[in-house]
Amino acid sequence: MNYEWIIFDADETLFHFDNFSGLSHMLSKYDVTFSADDFDEYQSINKPLWVAYQDGKVTAKELQTRRFQQWADRLQIPAHQLNHQFLESMADICKPLPGAEALMTHLVDHQIKAAIITNGFTQLQKVRLERTKFDRYFPHVIISEEVGIAKPHVGIFNHALEKMGNPDRKKVLMVGDTLESDILGGINAQLDTCWLNHHNKTHPEHIVPTYQISSLHQLTEKLKQAANNR
Repeated sequence: MNYEWIIFDADETLFHFDNFSGLSHMLSKYDVTFSADDFDEYQSINKPLWVAYQDGKVTAKELQTRRFQQWADRLQIPAHQLNHQFLESMADICKPLPGAEALMTHLVDHQIKAAIITNGFTQLQKVRLERTKFDRYFPHVIISEEVGIAKPHVGIFNHALEKMGNPDRKKVLMVGDTLESDILGGINAQLDTCWLNHHNKTHPEHIVPTYQISSLHQLTEKLKQAANNR
């Protein structure tokens, strides 16, 4: 596991992304007690929209407004305003995953460069990186909303690799928690991949990661072992 670059996903790879808490925090400002049933209803709209976004069938703007249209109608507030407030709430409650800080420190100490490719949205990504001070670790943060292409499309990986100076792809590792976007995207770009498998799931036959880990601590240990064996 000797790499010159590691590309990370952001949500649930480096940072907690607690949709329910963010929505509860945001809607409490409108005296709404957000329930588990409300969350299930929201996710029944939100999840298919994310799949459509990754497939290039809807734009980032369409995703961000359509997922809040029902609440916009109920509260008589524009959907884009609710989306903006939701992303602010997610920034308010953001925190790195366990092991993220130690992992980044290891990369710096061993001169391994890092980048982010995320399908998340600009408003949240940049604020979160600044608040956690993780922005100092990432010279390149590639956001699908800005590029106009989402993972797993190889185009966003090619764009990122070009920004990174076109390193040898054999020396680049893609790390992410989502098989269908992070790992498949890395495979499409001919990169080694590391699946952060939080919940001990199985992968389908057509998406086979190079490595599997259950925590960022494990990735740090693998990198340390590789460094010691050089």
